[in-house]
Order: sequence, then C-alpha cells, then structure tokens
Amino acid sequence: MQPYTSFMSSSQEIEIKFRVKDLGALSRELQNAKFRIVTERTHELNTLYDLPDKALRRRGELLRLRQYGSLWTLTHKSKGKSGPHKVRTELETKIADGEKMKAILHALGYTKSFIYEKFRTEWADATGHVVVDETPIGNFGEIEGPAEWIDRTAQNLGIDRGEYITQSYAELFSGWKRENRSDVENMLFSATASSK
Repeated sequence: MQPYTSFMSSSQEIEIKFRVKDLGALSRELQNAKFRIVTERTHELNTLYDLPDKALRRRGELLRLRQYGSLWTLTHKSKGKSGPHKVRTELETKIADGEKMKAILHALGYTKSFIYEKFRTEWADATGHVVVDETPIGNFGEIEGPAEWIDRTAQNLGIDRGEYITQSYAELFSGWKRENRSDVENMLFSATASSK
C-alpha cells in the first residue's frame, strides 16, 4: 500500500485527532486491531502559504507544502464543516522538486504563514489510516476514513467521543501558545523547547 501522504489525490477528508498518552500502548493496540505499519517513523516539515492579505485564512482554506522524508506534496484544503468529525475537501498532488515549488509560490505572491514539524508513523487497515504524530506540543493520533469506521476504530482503541479533536495543528499551537504565554511563531522542536 502507498504511504498515506501520497494515497489521496482528490477526496473528501474525514478525520479526527486525539491526544496520545502512551505511544507504546497505542502501537500495541493498533497491532491487536490488525493495523499494519505503512510508513515507519519519518520526519515531516509542513509550510503553510497565504497571500499578503491572508485571503486563504479568511476563507478558512489552507495551502500546504509538505516534505515527508524525501517525498514532497502540495495540498489545498477547503473550509471544514463542523460536527463530531472534521470534514473538508482535499486536493493533493506529489511534487518532484520542493525547492522549485517554493520558488513558484513566492513568484505568485504567496508567503509563508506557518511552519510546523513532527515525526509521523503511518498505520492502515483495509478501510482507513491511523497516523501517530510526535509534535513539539505533544503526541497526537489522527484517524481518517469513513465516519462510521472512524467511530468504530476510536472505540476499539479506547478513545471516547469526548476525546475527539477537530482542530488543525495551527489551532492547537495557538492554544499551546496561550497556555504557555509563548511568542514562538512556528511549531518547531527547536523553537518550542525553550518555552516549556
């Protein structure tokens, strides 16, 4: 199976996040639930772009250039719909040369609006994906697939509906900054280490 990051080219993204208290315990639960590792723990660097007037942000949209190991992808996400799951249209494509894509975005007037990194491990079964993210602000899991499958998988992993998170990493980082009274601009391990 292809890695999650290159799995979807154009689709409806349905997902939830949840906080991970014990990475080892979650790995064992995923194995017991017959999930298999699609991609071993890999460093991921994400850069969000916007126009100077923040047009994408105002519309609730996202334009992201991601480097996942040696793979580059460009993603556009529409404004999400509210509910127990996060639902939004996602258009994604592989990029052969990430540095040239950066230059193209800058030439078109886009600037970096937020940078965040994590280490991601990808798991899958026949229906959907569970990814485990080790981030500068804590460990999170994401369950992505059909809504009923998400709820069933969450229940099998011992995750209650009250633990569902539908915020983006940018929103979670804003909350972390308020809690820690931090003025750090980007969610990077080197930047957040001094704020803890």
